Amino acid sequence: MVLSDADIKQYLEKGKIRIDPALPPEQFGSCSIDFRLGNEFSIFEHSRHAYIDLRDKSAIQSIMRTIVVPEGEPFILQPREFALAITMESLELDDDVLGRLEGRSSLGRIGIIVHGTAGLFDPGWRGKATLELSNLGIMPVALYPGMRICSFTFEQLSSPTTTPYYKKAGNKYAGQTSPLASKLAGEQ
Repeated sequence: MVLSDADIKQYLEKGKIRIDPALPPEQFGSCSIDFRLGNEFSIFEHSRHAYIDLRDKSAIQSIMRTIVVPEGEPFILQPREFALAITMESLELDDDVLGRLEGRSSLGRIGIIVHGTAGLFDPGWRGKATLELSNLGIMPVALYPGMRICSFTFEQLSSPTTTPYYKKAGNKYAGQTSPLASKLAGEQ
């Protein structure tokens, strides 16, 4: 069951969903909450590396460069470019609530994709959301830290999970505060 705005507010009051910093009323939709773009981005240094080797555990992070955008300045996402970004807000979910990250229609209409595949946030998630930004359009787009970039919807599980994400052995991204590169390398 997807939570309505009234349910989301109740879950926030009860601490079943925790968001820091607290959100202004204009970020609440009828069944979602908008999150804002943080100021940290990771981009592939494709001009220095020929390919990504998924068997090399250190390869992916080592071929990415972090960019911190100063306040008031944009991050320019070029056509066909891919970048990881982070939300300003941190999210914590109880063991019986899951979150889904969704793109915003207004950005999709100019070719900006906010996530490719990583839209599910397991019960017990704790941390900031990494965004998988892509520009499918033909023109560069200026993205400003602090702008509303994505929305979250929430669902109630039938019962609490026995293994919340933050307790899951081998969880890869719990507690993240910056846009982490894929940790797929080395998996079998």
